[in-house]
Amino acid sequence: MSVNLSPVPPADLHPVSGLALGTAMAGVRKANRRDLTVVTLDAGASVAGVFTANRFCAAPVQLCREHLAAGGDVRAILVNTGNANAGTGADGLSRARSTCAALARLLGCRPEQVLPFSTGVIMETLPHDRIEAGLPAALADARPDGWGQAAEAIMTTDTVAKAASLQLQLGGRTVTVTGISKGAGMIHPNMATMLGFVATDAAVDPGLMQRLVQEAADESFNAITIDGDTSTNDSFVLIATHRAGNPPVRDLDSGDGRLLRDAVVEVSRRLAQAIVRDGEGATKFITVRVEGGASVAECRQVAFAISHSPLVKTAFFASDPNLGRILAAVGYAGIADLDQTRIDLFLDDVHVVEGGGRRPSYREEDGQRVMKQSEITVRVDLHRGTAATTVWTCDLSYDYVKINADYRS
Repeated sequence: MSVNLSPVPPADLHPVSGLALGTAMAGVRKANRRDLTVVTLDAGASVAGVFTANRFCAAPVQLCREHLAAGGDVRAILVNTGNANAGTGADGLSRARSTCAALARLLGCRPEQVLPFSTGVIMETLPHDRIEAGLPAALADARPDGWGQAAEAIMTTDTVAKAASLQLQLGGRTVTVTGISKGAGMIHPNMATMLGFVATDAAVDPGLMQRLVQEAADESFNAITIDGDTSTNDSFVLIATHRAGNPPVRDLDSGDGRLLRDAVVEVSRRLAQAIVRDGEGATKFITVRVEGGASVAECRQVAFAISHSPLVKTAFFASDPNLGRILAAVGYAGIADLDQTRIDLFLDDVHVVEGGGRRPSYREEDGQRVMKQSEITVRVDLHRGTAATTVWTCDLSYDYVKINADYRS
């Protein structure tokens, strides 16, 4: 079940020149499902990434950071589902290194030029032999238009494959930005139980890649939450193959730089919102907008306090306008000098709270009308300044508990 989310037709996912994707059935955890994905990159591609803030990070996260820090020419990305290879100690690192070495041998590159990613159950031994046995089939399957099948192959508890693509003009040349992601639970702004891969054929100064991926993450994957947990494996990677033939972007604040940045952010945001729409057991997609803050940071504090609250989320599931729960979350968000007498609260077009108290004209039936919708916007005005931020979340349903209770069954 998902909230107004359908798979993107594969024909709408534009290939990115200089890149190919292939999948295979490796039997990592279950038989007869595509659970292995390989992305091959032509020489000269630039890659940057951001990773989980969880200090108990998985072996592949540790290796990705190591390989990216080495500054080598990344030639491949390797993704397995069904096993997170987290909480596996030195043995997990050794097995992840083995898969990188195996793919490197097949591609004729160094193991450090392979970035590994895993998602699935934590604290289980990675069956690296099955992954390595499946690599030839994945490579044989690799093709530029393999985005749709790759989006399906990286799924775990997802119910819908997540992909997005757009094209723009830079310097008179058509530039493509295409991406895929997975995630449906353990979603938190650091980032999610998620993997995200976005690629562009734009020519861009490699020195801008880390800033670009971080800014895209902050406005997409770092602005979503489902259940407040932070995964061990969260990873978001941006690839530039430099094949579009546009004049190289050397400044993200230039005209072309802003266009490219906006495109990468837009694709990332579509992927992030798809994760929330497909949240485990979700029935409502909720936009939380906090404005009038003294800083963006305090707006985010309030937005995430609302979005994380189980009481708020269960009220949305029940379509119950018990809106005092939202005010309580605003109050405990951590703004020491917050003046409650200046707070306004809106549900879509319904003005619920004015000056810190129930608006005289507010009627509960108006709040309930909005709460019954599948998509809802909560807007809070702090009246403290001009800063604002937006976070996306979902409700918390009976099915969330069932899905996670049965996850290892």
